[in-house]
Amino acid sequence: QVQLVESGGGLVQAGGSLRLSCAASGRTFSSYAMGWFRQAPGKEREFVAAIDWSGLSTYYVASVKGRFTISRDNAKNTVYLQMNSLKPEDTAVYYCARDARAGVYGSTWLGDYWGQGTQVTVSS
Repeated sequence: QVQLVESGGGLVQAGGSLRLSCAASGRTFSSYAMGWFRQAPGKEREFVAAIDWSGLSTYYVASVKGRFTISRDNAKNTVYLQMNSLKPEDTAVYYCARDARAGVYGSTWLGDYWGQGTQVTVSS
């Protein structure tokens, strides 16, 4: 029913910026909270950021606060992750996800759809 396709990953030097995009196929995109997760080699998948259905409420993991910004454009069925001041420890595969709920509740997640991931590599 729903497909999520991430794009925008790449190789960047420490201190640089990238903007990730996640395009959703569903026609009811605006009914759901959306989020970004990441997974580095040898580590568990980690919550990064979430945004509620309206775009008015967001939540970030402490390590990216002040550097990353999640946003959404419901008219385009797209959620974004603007990543600034990137650090080598940000290197990971970044995944877009849909929550089954409309709201954001900290880092808790009831994910029902996931994208394929996009690689972000930050060199030191």
